[in-house]
Amino acid sequence: MQISVFYLIIGFLVAITVHEASHAWMADRLGDPTARAMGRLTLNPLAHLDIYGTVLVPLFLIFVLHSPIVVGWAKPVEYDPYNLANPKRDAALISLAGPASNLIIAAISSIFLRITLVPFSSIVALSGLFIALIFINAGLAIFNLIPIHPLDGGKILIGLLPKKEAYEADIFLKRYGLIILLFLLFPIFGGNSIISGIIYPIISVVVRLFIPGNPVI
Repeated sequence: MQISVFYLIIGFLVAITVHEASHAWMADRLGDPTARAMGRLTLNPLAHLDIYGTVLVPLFLIFVLHSPIVVGWAKPVEYDPYNLANPKRDAALISLAGPASNLIIAAISSIFLRITLVPFSSIVALSGLFIALIFINAGLAIFNLIPIHPLDGGKILIGLLPKKEAYEADIFLKRYGLIILLFLLFPIFGGNSIISGIIYPIISVVVRLFIPGNPVI
């Protein structure tokens, strides 16, 4: 099934909006009102939009590099660790909330997709939208779980490590994480990046769990 660009754009906006709003929700639940005060505890996409990460970078990857993995981001949700009862653990939970919410959206979309694929269904035209939601949300979740700063996986890793190792890893990843990530994203093998070779097979497996008949894999 060919997915329209319109559905992909809608899927991307839904994915990053839910992702960032979930960070804000978890921070608020854990006692930090910073994100709420900044207007980030909302499902309004405009509150989370970043001109580079939400617009320019995805368009560049799609139309210039023709990348099979489209990377994008929204404005990071800020939180104050001094408002958290257990800063190391709670920071990891706040970070985990984003990818977890994307997988939940993918699962819900999978349910609706199965409904639209029922023979003679009058809403079959929406199948492309649900496929886009599954693919983009699964991809965003898995990409963000890579244990490198500034991705969510970096903070989750810090939260899982013992105190001494967490401190050392945090310093290293804050200093070199972005450089490592850019290197992994750079297309070097026949136009493909190292990171696409690692996570695309994982994304394919996850998408196969959600899409009956695997129409896009």
